[in-house]
Amino acid sequence: MTLGNQKTGRQAEPLLVLENVKKYYPVQKNIIDQVFAGHIDYVRAVDDVSLFIRRGEALGLAGESGSGKTTIGRLAIGLEKLTDGKAVFDGQDLSKLTAEELRKLRKRMQVIFQDPMASLNPRMTLGNAIKQGLRIHYPEQASQHRDMVLSMFEKVGLTPPLFFYDKFPHQISGGQRQRVVIARALITRPDLVLADEPVAMADVSVRALLLDLMINLKNEFNLTYLFITHDLATAKYICDRIGVLYLGKLMEIGDLHAIYNRPLHPYTRALMAAVPVPNPRKRRTEVMPEGEIPNPINPPSGCRFHPRCPIARPDCAEIEPKLEEIEPGHFAACRYIE
Repeated sequence: MTLGNQKTGRQAEPLLVLENVKKYYPVQKNIIDQVFAGHIDYVRAVDDVSLFIRRGEALGLAGESGSGKTTIGRLAIGLEKLTDGKAVFDGQDLSKLTAEELRKLRKRMQVIFQDPMASLNPRMTLGNAIKQGLRIHYPEQASQHRDMVLSMFEKVGLTPPLFFYDKFPHQISGGQRQRVVIARALITRPDLVLADEPVAMADVSVRALLLDLMINLKNEFNLTYLFITHDLATAKYICDRIGVLYLGKLMEIGDLHAIYNRPLHPYTRALMAAVPVPNPRKRRTEVMPEGEIPNPINPPSGCRFHPRCPIARPDCAEIEPKLEEIEPGHFAACRYIE
């Protein structure tokens, strides 16, 4: 499938385009194993994925752990170097930019990390943590940095802002720390935000509040989200389109309502079946995939999902399906879609 097929009928130009991107990590071995093996093994984290995100859109990437979601996000904003393919942000090929050019572009591409305690410096006050991005990208506005930070604290719901400015990460709650991470990502007024499981570490009681906050900020700042999650219920709340990944491959992609109302790929249907239903009397009748995700060093031949697929046929192990448009704007990589 070419990227042009996915763009059919799309009027707005995409802000981010990934074309046939691949990311292989060499497997570290000791000297003896290297000599006897005679070749280098690679972890195929991302293997020939193409997608795009329009300006102002929220694209969700869903899948099990190890499917390549976070790696695609890091490739999209230049935190990882591509093994092959192309990542284009607002018309600029990231692989062709110098280190200085990429550094200047960073203010337009920011990240909301999953674990705020791991991403915040425990010895730095919250005010200084947020101010770091302004010091790097807007040094000429140094006299305004404090006021800009306080204003951002208010926008993310950290009020009164002066109370939080000199606090350390361990002195506030988990939900407040996640708001700090959101504030740090937005302080440079980015165009694209990579949200990597942004509510996974928060209590269930505050997840909806954080998602509402992200939606409001998206509308206020005209943000574009690449939203990474393993929870399709969360993706339904915030995303416009959803892509489903499995073992480094894109299995299905389409509009939110198409994915939820008519999932085409067996793997997508399995993920949908795993979403909890608030009814203790309702029993699951769907056939769930057996086993675990295979080893990405030696992925299955043909369709990568076939060892676990409930509708697999013999030739699924031999022929790799292409991502094709089954319905308008709805793509899936399966040769036996019901």
